[in-house]
Amino acid sequence: MIALACDHGAYDLKEALKKHLEAKGLTCKDFGCYNKESCDYSDFAGPAARAVASGECDRGIVCCTTGIGVSITANKIKGVRCALVSDLMTARLTRQHNDTNVLAMGAGVIGEKLALEIADVWLETAFEGGRHARRVAKLMALENE
Repeated sequence: MIALACDHGAYDLKEALKKHLEAKGLTCKDFGCYNKESCDYSDFAGPAARAVASGECDRGIVCCTTGIGVSITANKIKGVRCALVSDLMTARLTRQHNDTNVLAMGAGVIGEKLALEIADVWLETAFEGGRHARRVAKLMALENE
């Protein structure tokens, strides 16, 4: 299950992502927002990230106008590795090398078509493990300091 969240600035992108992912047979849990009224991104990105960290959802995609606010919010949740992505290479490498479990995108930075492609690449790319597993383990150990 994929956790989805956005603020008002990325509402249309979240809805497009949900439609796209469900058409591919993926199940999504929508953490909001649910309209274009002004709201605070942390109210939605936080619960979505918690759902990923707890195992309720396998991965998450969070969006706001720039992607910055939702990525900072998601990374405040213990167990989350969120990357702000705006290109296909980074989408692939952040999965292969960093085993990211939350993807952040900026609706005002990238268009819908690219965002859907980024989501596909990110969801379809596996973690390589090996030397990267050691690095991710060191990264995650920082949460306990």
